[in-house]
Amino acid sequence: MPNEPAVQMFNVQIDGVWHRFPKGTRVIEACEQVGVFVPRYCYHKMLSSPGNCRMCLIEMGFPRLGPDRKPELGTDGKPIINWMPRPQICCAQDVAEGIAVRTDSPLVKECQRGVMEFLLINHPLDCPICDQAGECRLQEFSVDYGTSQSRFLENKVKKPKAVQVGPRVTLDDERCILCSRCIRFCQEIAHDDVLGFVDRGSHTVLTAHPGKSLDNNYSLNTVDICPVGALTSTDFRFKMRVWFLKETKSICTSCATGCNTVIGTREDVIYRQTPRENDDVNSCWMCDYGRLNYKYLEAEDRLLEPRIRSDGKLVPADWPTAIGQAALHLKQFAASEIAIVASGRMTNEELWLTAQLASSLGVKCIDIVPRRGRGDKILLSKDRNPNTNGVRLILGSRSAPGAKLMAIADAVRSGEIKALVILKENAMHLGLSVEELARLPALIVMNILRNAATEKASVVLPACGFAEKRGSMVNGKGRLQRLNRATRPPGNARDDWEILRDLLQGIDGGDSLHSIEDVFRRIRETVPQFAGLSLSKIGDLGVHILKIEELPATHPSDEEAIEQAIAVQAARRSVRSDLDRAYANPAESITRQAEAQTAPRR
Repeated sequence: MPNEPAVQMFNVQIDGVWHRFPKGTRVIEACEQVGVFVPRYCYHKMLSSPGNCRMCLIEMGFPRLGPDRKPELGTDGKPIINWMPRPQICCAQDVAEGIAVRTDSPLVKECQRGVMEFLLINHPLDCPICDQAGECRLQEFSVDYGTSQSRFLENKVKKPKAVQVGPRVTLDDERCILCSRCIRFCQEIAHDDVLGFVDRGSHTVLTAHPGKSLDNNYSLNTVDICPVGALTSTDFRFKMRVWFLKETKSICTSCATGCNTVIGTREDVIYRQTPRENDDVNSCWMCDYGRLNYKYLEAEDRLLEPRIRSDGKLVPADWPTAIGQAALHLKQFAASEIAIVASGRMTNEELWLTAQLASSLGVKCIDIVPRRGRGDKILLSKDRNPNTNGVRLILGSRSAPGAKLMAIADAVRSGEIKALVILKENAMHLGLSVEELARLPALIVMNILRNAATEKASVVLPACGFAEKRGSMVNGKGRLQRLNRATRPPGNARDDWEILRDLLQGIDGGDSLHSIEDVFRRIRETVPQFAGLSLSKIGDLGVHILKIEELPATHPSDEEAIEQAIAVQAARRSVRSDLDRAYANPAESITRQAEAQTAPRR
């Protein structure tokens, strides 16, 4: 690597103490780095700084220059400071050599009280019904930096309430403090200039431009960054107080980006999913497509108990009976008569157990269903499977994922395949009809929701959704990240890895694995990229384990087979697997809008 030029460092005094910061650091960021918090509303580290809220006013000074135009030094050897007579905003000011700031002087405190008083003049007193209560910076700063009394005797200006600025965002304009975060986000991050201010003075309101709507695939990020309760999620609005929510750190499984998330739950019900900051993956953002994709976990047609086929009908069974029946079905066929269709939505631990199952049965016919869509060059990946790289590493196939699907489907039709194991997928996505599936002597299905294929199964094994289990995945850029369990599965559904472990034991009586950590230890013993790691060592932000160039090259024949597989899925749009069907309400419409926005114009 060539030697990079050294970053220029500046000496800056903060509240009487000198520090060094690299060139380009904003003063508000410099204060935060040394543990001095400066209140702010309009500032956001990923957006430009307009300096319009004035909450970050500080005192600023510069070195006193002597006759030789050099800074005069005090007895401590540091420059003597000349303080400016007026306060300055620190969000739009970069550090410079020798500057000094005061963040807790009487002048600064008086400015903060004045700004808070102006912001609260027309603000409604509706905290008891505001969704932002518990997360509101206006509430917090009014206590920390404001006063307990108001001198305002006039009537408040009334502004619009409950305005639908987009299909997923509701605006209460009277709460808006005109910080412009949402406007700058739409312009600078989402590249959809749709919001703006109209009118003047205390009558200024936020609105969508005429003929436009806040309907881009990142609209709900404006709710996240709104410091008050002006922009609210229509989906979450008035449903739950945030202080009642249990927050679980996890990742989004709707595409290969793997955005870091916080899942908010109460009593095993998910109420919202919000982005968690990770500069190596998703920064502070998350697309609406992935954010809203959790409602299928509460669908009426969730698989709640194991079922086995008896006298031509599927009947409920306990877990030992269902596992034993599945193992019995598989053991009666030769390896060449069995095929396994796994999923790019499975965790690394589940994929490893699937590989062991295939090895125990001697199965060579194993693949996953590929999913592709239009990417948006922000966060939404073209690969809609969250763990395609995990499949490549753990299943170890030399061909690209999806390349064998058509061959498996043809073998089922011809009768060469007599036992088909479907793990977290819909067998009809292979292009197989219900009648062709019904002719199979053995069809073992592990899934979340019922579909036409599960009704023809020999054994049905109810599994967990992404928020109901723990495990790890490797995102599209080769970063190993961790899923965490936020809710318990409904009914008698079980964790996927436990189902696969018990099925493996039922087939070959192998050694027991008592926890998912045990499975991860087995992975690191066999997959070099996982060496030295554990689920706890992955941490909240993940670990980069894979360079894209380390992946096996895809041959043209593989690409052709994949395109065929995807074409078959496209031809069967009416057939939905668990997550695909869930996307239709409401996230599928979101991704259709995103694809329409990014499609090339003729």
